[in-house]
Amino acid sequence: MRPVPIILLAALTLAACDGGGDPVQQALRETAAANHSAAIKETATPVAPEPTSMERAWVAEMVEHHRETIATADAALAQSRDPEVRRMAQAVRDARAREIAELQAWKPAAAPGQ
Repeated sequence: MRPVPIILLAALTLAACDGGGDPVQQALRETAAANHSAAIKETATPVAPEPTSMERAWVAEMVEHHRETIATADAALAQSRDPEVRRMAQAVRDARAREIAELQAWKPAAAPGQ
């Protein structure tokens, strides 16, 4: 009857060691895994968040507003004979056309830390 407790004790001892290994080696593996994970996060391309409905609405409203401004500037260019009015209308038209292109090309920026 004596051999059963010894065999049981030996089996429990081996089971406790199974997969545990050297604690120093385990700590090194965990540290290496954490470092690898951090390196992957640092080199990953930041993902821009989806624009909110407010952001999309603002961009759309500004594009429409600038188009209306361009139409007004075009009318001034077509009807005015004053060189200063024509100069200002052309400058406004050019600026708003650039802003429309900028607004239409807009993509949300990546959040800081991403």
